[in-house]
Amino acid sequence: MVNTKQQKTYEEIFKDPVQSNIEWKDIESLLLALGAEISEGSGSRVRIKLNDERAVFHRPHPEKVTDKGAVKSMRQFLNNAGVNYDDV
Repeated sequence: MVNTKQQKTYEEIFKDPVQSNIEWKDIESLLLALGAEISEGSGSRVRIKLNDERAVFHRPHPEKVTDKGAVKSMRQFLNNAGVNYDDV
């Protein structure tokens, strides 16, 4: 079950135009609430598994916000994992 903050993060991910001010920690929090498994890869890589969908993302550094390209990739990942607005 997601909380209000995680619901807002989901909405920001799918907002147009693509947002570039979403903090990565908020995305990770949403993913965990949705039941994702998150593991550390080498360097800043993060491996994510959700509903049998797998992806590797790079945790942003030194800044905390996720760039537009990663937000678009996260949209695609959530769609591929079968997550929709009613699930959040």
